[in-house]
Amino acid sequence: MSGSNDAKENSHNKARTSPYPGSKVERSQVPNEKVGWVVEWQDYNPVEYTAVSVLAGPRWADPQISESSFSPKFNEKDGHVERKSQNGLYEIENGRPRNPAGRTGLVGRGLLGRWGPNHAADPIITRWKRDSSGNKISHPVSGKNILQFVAIKRKDCGEWAIPGGMVDPGEKISATLKREFGEEALNSLQKSSAEKREIEEQLHKLFNQEQLVIYKGYVDDPRNTDNAWMETEAVNYHDETGEIMDNLNLEAGDDAGKVKWVDISDKLKLYASHSHFIKLVAEKRDAHWSEDSETD
Repeated sequence: MSGSNDAKENSHNKARTSPYPGSKVERSQVPNEKVGWVVEWQDYNPVEYTAVSVLAGPRWADPQISESSFSPKFNEKDGHVERKSQNGLYEIENGRPRNPAGRTGLVGRGLLGRWGPNHAADPIITRWKRDSSGNKISHPVSGKNILQFVAIKRKDCGEWAIPGGMVDPGEKISATLKREFGEEALNSLQKSSAEKREIEEQLHKLFNQEQLVIYKGYVDDPRNTDNAWMETEAVNYHDETGEIMDNLNLEAGDDAGKVKWVDISDKLKLYASHSHFIKLVAEKRDAHWSEDSETD
């Protein structure tokens, strides 16, 4: 299933929720049938909102479109800033990029730093659930082995999530995946240099083995607006024997409040599109997902 189809099929539900995260701002309501830009809607009157933290001009944020010194190159690599979308070309209207998945009821950038796509990377670290003797545990109903992944509890909204984060300008996605996992799930920022070296050694083993790119593209995210949206590359790194992760202590850090191994199943309630990514991992690894055999 391609990213662009996903964006349309989901009708980006989370991208239309109110109030907007971290604010009391209520979006204009967008009914399902009016999400797509192809549908004429003369009376569409979205609310304008860009967070003060973004307008303050931190290094991760663009200036306002109206600033004369700012002339972004949309749909291409703009210096160190990647303004290409994983979903192909997006339209520019009145100098502003237009969300490829449709209307959200809000214009401006909200909490997002970049006009257009804001790129993130989501590392999905998995292992098989095992008993005390080291044998894989299968689910009593589906008969399939149970897969576990490392989840963090986000400080901003309290939801469980994949420990991902934003791609820094000029940074390779593979570096972001490793950095974010270290910072959020291993608290690497607070470690001594000797501990950091040990963590780096184990992460090198984990991130240098076979990997599965699970998803690339638009994400249905509550921070999205008509002019700024989240995109991600979700990549699964699987520790088949569990030995690498046995040498690493999970410890929440940076944006994470808690961190733990979570059993994968359709009962998970996760942040943004993360449940969808986790389901794709379970399918690719032929692991347990649902007790209902009809779901496949």
